[in-house]
Amino acid sequence: HVAEAAAKLEQPKDVKLKRPEDWKIIGKPVKRLDTADKVNGKKVYGFDLKLPGMLTATIKDCPVTGGKVKSFDAAKVMGLKGVKKVVPVGESAVAVVADTFWQAKTALDALPIVWDEGENAKVSSASIAEWLKAGLDAPEAFVGNQNGDAKAAIAGAAKKVEAVYGYPYLNHAPMEPMNATALYTPDKCEVWVPTQNGEAAFAAALAASELPADKVEVYKLDLGGGFGRRGAFQDYVTQAVLIAKQMPGTPVKLLWTREDDMLRGRYHPVMQCKLVGAFDANNNLTGLHMRLSGQSILASALPHMLDKGKDNLTFQGLWPAGEHAFGYSIPNLLIDHSMRNPHIKPGFWRGVNINHNGIFLECFMDELAHAAGQDPLAFRRKLKGKHPKHLAVLNAVAEKIGWGQPAPKGIYRGLAQMKAFASYVAAAAEISVSDGGSKIKVHRIVAATDPIHAVNPAQIERQISGSFVYGLSALFYQECTVKDGRMEQTNFDTYNSMRIAQMPKVESIIMPSGGADPWGGVGEPTICVAAPAVLNAYFAATGRRIRSFP
Repeated sequence: HVAEAAAKLEQPKDVKLKRPEDWKIIGKPVKRLDTADKVNGKKVYGFDLKLPGMLTATIKDCPVTGGKVKSFDAAKVMGLKGVKKVVPVGESAVAVVADTFWQAKTALDALPIVWDEGENAKVSSASIAEWLKAGLDAPEAFVGNQNGDAKAAIAGAAKKVEAVYGYPYLNHAPMEPMNATALYTPDKCEVWVPTQNGEAAFAAALAASELPADKVEVYKLDLGGGFGRRGAFQDYVTQAVLIAKQMPGTPVKLLWTREDDMLRGRYHPVMQCKLVGAFDANNNLTGLHMRLSGQSILASALPHMLDKGKDNLTFQGLWPAGEHAFGYSIPNLLIDHSMRNPHIKPGFWRGVNINHNGIFLECFMDELAHAAGQDPLAFRRKLKGKHPKHLAVLNAVAEKIGWGQPAPKGIYRGLAQMKAFASYVAAAAEISVSDGGSKIKVHRIVAATDPIHAVNPAQIERQISGSFVYGLSALFYQECTVKDGRMEQTNFDTYNSMRIAQMPKVESIIMPSGGADPWGGVGEPTICVAAPAVLNAYFAATGRRIRSFP
C-alpha cells in the first residue's frame, strides 16, 4: 500500500544530497543492534523456524552433478516411525518427509536409491588440472586488459621470469546449511527462507510453484552465513517448493545436512595462471603476460551477463579501469583468459575472483622484484606513479608495519595491494616459520582500506578481520577435490578452518579519500590481500615460493 501511494506522488526534480561535512552519523563507529540476540540464542534462523503442523524433509541429490535418479524403493522405509512420504524432487533427487529431522534423515539413509551418474563420474581433480594446464598455452583466449605488445616485449627481453600458480575449488561452508520452508496450496505458495537475494528466491518459488506472481509470497529470514552461496543460487528454495507441492496444505521444512551442503555447493572456481615478466638490461619491467585458465562463474550462473562469450568478472582486480582496476603501469601488458568449464558448478564465494587474482598478481610482483634485485615495496612504488590511491593504501600499511626498519628476530614481512569492488586495499603481514618451513605462525597483519567513504568504521574493522579468517582458512586448510565426478570433502573433519588461537592480530587503517568516486565495498575487497601478503612473507623467511594451495 505504501508503494502504491508513493507511486502517485510527483517525483521531485532536484534532490539535494546532504554534504559530507553535514553528516552526523556516517563516519562514526556505531554498535550493531542485533549482536545480543545472536549471542544469547534468541535470533531465529531458517533452521529454527517452527510453524503449526510443520513436517521436516531431508533430501539426497545425485552426488555427481548432471546425474539422475534411476530408481528408489519407497516401500522399504514407509513403515519407519514418523515417515509421512517419500517423494522425487526433479530428476536428480529424492526426499523423505517425516515428523522430525532425525526420523527423516534415518529413513533417507536407509532408502535404496540407484543413481545414473553419467559421464561426469569419470572426472577427477587430476583430469580437470590437465585440461586447465592446456589452457595456459592455448592460442585462443578472451582478452581482459591489454596495452602495448606484451608478446613482443617478452620475446625481446634481456631477462624473463615465469611462474605458474593454481587455486582450488572452495566451499562456502556456512554454519547454517541450506534450508527453506514451504507451504503450498493450489491457491497460494508461501516460502520462509534465509537468503541473500529475495528476488532470486521469489523467482525460484514462482517457477517451482507454477502459480501467478500474486499468489506467491517469500519471507526473508536471517541467515547463518551466506558468503555468496545464498545469493544467485536458490536450489534449496526450488526443492522445498517441489516437495511441498506433493504435501499440499502442510508446511514442510527442508533441511540440508552438512554433507549435502558440502557435496552440492556452488564452489569458488578452479583456476590456473601462467605469468611471464620481461625486463630490459637495466632491470626495468617492460612487459607482463598473465594468462588465466579456468572456470567462469557467469557462464554457469548468469550466462546472459557474458560479453560475447567473455566473463569480465574473471578479470576482477585486473581491469583497465573501474571498480576492479589494475594498479600498475606496465608499457606492454596482456591479461587474458582461456575459459574451461568442468561440470562442477562454480559460484560467488566471498571476494569472488579477486581471491586467486590477488595471489597470482601480488605474489608474482614479489617474484619480479626479487628477480630484479629490488625491494618489493620500492619495485611496486615505481609502477604505481599513475595510481595514487593504490599507492596510498600500500604506503599506509608499509609505514605502520615498519617496512624498511629491521623486523624483530625471526619475524619476516610481506606486502600485497589490490583494488576490488571500488575499494583500494592493502596488507602487510608479519610471520615466523618453524620445523624447516613446514609451519607458519602469522603474528600480525596491518590492513588498509579506502572505501571512498566509511559509513561505520567499527563495522568495517569487523569485516576486515572476518574476511581474513575466511581468506587465511582457504590459504592454509581448504580445498575441495574431485574423485569419480564428486567432491571428496563432506564435513569439517576434511574441510578445516582457522581457530581463534591461530588468528593474527589485525590492525585496520580506514582511510576514506572522499570525493565523487563510487563508494566501495568492505565485506569482500580486503579478503584478497591477506593471503599474498603472508605468502610473500613466507618467501622472505625461507626463499621458497608456494604457488598452489592449500
